[in-house]
Amino acid sequence: QVQLVESGGGLVQPGGSLRLSCAASISIFSIYRMDWYRQAPGKQRELVAAITSSGSTNYADSVKGRFTISRDNAKNTVYLQMISLKPEDTAVYYCNTQVYGVNYWGQGTQVTVSS
Repeated sequence: QVQLVESGGGLVQPGGSLRLSCAASISIFSIYRMDWYRQAPGKQRELVAAITSSGSTNYADSVKGRFTISRDNAKNTVYLQMISLKPEDTAVYYCNTQVYGVNYWGQGTQVTVSS
């Protein structure tokens, strides 16, 4: 059973920062690609950032230069550091991975960027 638990969301002013965490209960965590998605009200869920087992990263154009994804394999945790936050970053952020072809999602953490 794979479990993903996100934390770190909250209310922040425009220009502020947050760091999201996703703790994963996966054997051999280090071999799996880990993704962060987000879903804003009335919009489709979108891929925000991804990190492979080797540490290669990819970002949506809308967050490049502002968000950084990283992982700590010793702690089975993936992070999303977000800076220069904008109101359009407001969404529920989800952690995702695939294990043997099965998609797993966390419960999500709310990020609200507002003055």
